[in-house]
Parts: sequence; structure tokens; C-alpha cells
Amino acid sequence: MALDPQMEGRLEGIRRSYQALTERLGDPDVLKDSNMLKKIMEDRSQSEAVVEAYVEHCRLKEELVDAKELFQSDDADLKEMAREEMKEIENKLDDLEIDIKKMLLPKDKNDERNVLLEIRAGTGGSEASIFCGDLLDVYRKFITTQDGWTCQLVDFSSGDDGGYDKVVLDVKGKSVYSKLKWEAGVHRVQRVPKTESQGRVHTSTATVCVMPECTEIDIQIDAKDIEMSTMRSGGAGGQNVNKVETAVDLFHKPTGIRIKCTQERSQIKNKELAMKMLMSKLYDIENEKREAEERAARGSQIGTGARSEKIRTYNWKDSRVSDHRIQQNFPLSQWQGGEIGPMIDMMIAKDQEEKLKALSEESM
Repeated sequence: MALDPQMEGRLEGIRRSYQALTERLGDPDVLKDSNMLKKIMEDRSQSEAVVEAYVEHCRLKEELVDAKELFQSDDADLKEMAREEMKEIENKLDDLEIDIKKMLLPKDKNDERNVLLEIRAGTGGSEASIFCGDLLDVYRKFITTQDGWTCQLVDFSSGDDGGYDKVVLDVKGKSVYSKLKWEAGVHRVQRVPKTESQGRVHTSTATVCVMPECTEIDIQIDAKDIEMSTMRSGGAGGQNVNKVETAVDLFHKPTGIRIKCTQERSQIKNKELAMKMLMSKLYDIENEKREAEERAARGSQIGTGARSEKIRTYNWKDSRVSDHRIQQNFPLSQWQGGEIGPMIDMMIAKDQEEKLKALSEESM
């Protein structure tokens, strides 16, 4: 494996841009403007890793040239030493070139965004609602292991026998979407429900939807397409929620999406939350179409990416979690403890492998 001239030219361009940004950090005008300074530092940090890798690649290539010259020596000992050095350098170059190509792979524009993570009970009645609650517990545990990540429950509908019919988490932090997007799809559980007296195994499902956070810049919503009504909230929250119409019922006519928000104690905040959820849902619909087109274009083998795709089965009897996209099994106890990082990492690796393959075919 080697970097082709086109890729080396691209890397050289990135290196020059990085140097120019580094020089601008010493510009007095830049130092006076905190916003400009922040933007330059962010742009510079995005290319720092690939520039460092490219500089190391250039250094190793020079060392390889020197080793090859030494290999031409008539001295047998020097020749053998050069042979070993060449082999070591070539192995380092191969590994480094793979890393560089990964760094240059097209990035998902949503990877750095926060998300709204929605879990809905599917088939299976009360057991599906209970499983929905299990998924929520796992995601909360996982979020606590991620540096700087936070989550807030923004909407939920409780199940009749425990768990949730629907629950929505607002998850914030660094690169949240890049990891949680691999959880989107249908999750299937096979176990004996607590309410089952005959000891029979039931199959239930829950659907996870991971929606990137967006703004009015990403999604334009015509006010004429929205019907919004208010109503009194029920449940806990003091006397105010039962006397004042704080709850909001929002309906988007073109898509038929309906959102009810009762979580906040003021009508204004519930309206803001409803609009935020609507924008994320609409953006997610567009995002799903784009992802489907990209996957079809490269003949993806790791699943359709559709929200209706069955991605995992959780088998209580065998204490096993099976990820159908990568054909891998994991211990159920690992998943229950919120340790889903290895599952996500394998999905990311598989995705990178496919993209690298496509990149190699394009350069042939």
C-alpha cells in the first residue's frame, strides 16, 4: 500500500494551510479578535493530526531512501543491517498510510452534533415498554462513561406495567452523534416477561431513533404548515399545571408528525421544546435519505441504516447480545452495564473499512 500522487498533493495542501494558520496565530490583529482567534484555532486543530502523520510519513520515506542506499554496500554486515531497517520502515509506512487514509475519509457533517435520542416501544405490549426502559438505563450508563457528555429527559410516556411507551433524551457533549448514530434501528429482546406465568419466552421490540440537533439554518418550517394548540398538563408539578394551559400539542401537516410537550411548567418553554423536536425529526428524515443514497452508492454491507432495520437481538436465556450488522455476539451483562463502546467501535471500524475499500477502488 502506498499514497498515490493525488493523495500526496492533497496532503501537501493541507500542510501548507496548517502552516498558514499557525502563522496567523501570531498576527496582532487576530490576537485582538477573540472570535477570529477561536475560529483559527479550531480550523488548525482539525488538521493537526493529519499534518503530524504526513510529516512523519515524509521523514520515514527519507529514512527508507537512506536505508536503500546502505543496502547497496559491499559490506555483508551493513547490507543485512540495511535489510532489517528497510523492513521495519516499510511496516511503519504501511500502518501510517492506513491511518492517514482514515483521517482523510469523508466525515459525516453531523458527527459533532448533539442529539435527541428517542426510544419507542414496539411490538410486545407491556414487555416492549419495560424493554424500552431497559434501553434507557443502558444509554444513561453509557453516557456517564463519556467525558463531558450530559443527558436530560425531555419527553416521556410511561407504560402501563412499568417502563416507557416513549422516552426522549437530550444528549450533549463532544461528537455525540458520531457514536450514538450506530444505535438507531430496531432492537429485539427475547426473554420470559415478569408477567408471564407459564415461563414462555416472548419476543418484543423497541425502536431507537437518533436525531442530530439542528437549527432554523438547517430546516426551514413554514408557519402555515403548523397547527398548534394548548391544553392543561396533568400529573405532578404543582397546582399551576392543572389550572393553566401549559402543555402544547403541535401538528406538522405535510408529514403528519404530532408532538405533545408537557414536561416544562411554562407554555413558552413547551413550545420551544416542541419546535426543537419537530426540527430534529424533519432533519432526521432528510438525513436518512442522504445516508441511504450514500450507502447504496458504495454498496454498504453493514446494513441499510434505516430506522426500521433490525440491528440487535438480546437473548436473556443465552445471556447474549447479537449485532446483526457485523455478525458479532457480546455478553448480555456487558450491555446491561452500559458497556456498549466496543459494539460501537466495531461498527465504526467496519464503516471505515468499507470507505477505505471504496477509496482504493476510486484511485485504481
